Amino acid sequence: MNKKIKNYLIRGEDEKLDYKQEISSAHKIAKTMVSFANHKGGVLLIGVRDNKSIAGIRTEDEKHMLELASAFYSKPEISIKVLEHTIGDKVVLECVIPEGEKKPYYAKGEEGKWWVYLRNKDKSLLASKIVVDVLRNQALNKDTLIKYGKNESALLKFLENNERITLQQFRKMVNISKLRASRIIVKLISAGVIRNHTYEKTEFYTLV
Repeated sequence: MNKKIKNYLIRGEDEKLDYKQEISSAHKIAKTMVSFANHKGGVLLIGVRDNKSIAGIRTEDEKHMLELASAFYSKPEISIKVLEHTIGDKVVLECVIPEGEKKPYYAKGEEGKWWVYLRNKDKSLLASKIVVDVLRNQALNKDTLIKYGKNESALLKFLENNERITLQQFRKMVNISKLRASRIIVKLISAGVIRNHTYEKTEFYTLV
């Protein structure tokens, strides 16, 4: 077996690797592509089952679907590289997705709406408004100047004594609007002071 593919199979799915037995929908594959582009890039292995066994691709349509997803179901367009690997009598596709330079990237959903996704461990998760704003700040490459007012200080003091805080908790604690609370959190995440966690139902924040 190809050494590179063997290493991918040993490694297992993670924040930069995803297995797909087949591509049934350009919408769904665009979601994974976008999550990689919004994160640190990644690799899609097409023709591999979740249990790491080789299924192989069925037709050339798989390649066409990858190109369709990257060009028409992702916004901005994602430049992918697709490599073919023959394993026995089966073909596996390696689709390399680079980290995007024009974040945030959006995937077109089946209902025609555009959504931002982010990779977290081995899942592609819908990004919150706060995460989208942080991605925009990163794309602009802006140095975030922080003026610590009473609200910022209250948030950091709370996190020194508590493990986590949600947007709602912060908003209620300092009695400000959701918009103002969101802007403070975006600013602190962009500056690398706090970290967002999106893998649970309710997004929360911790000190870096």
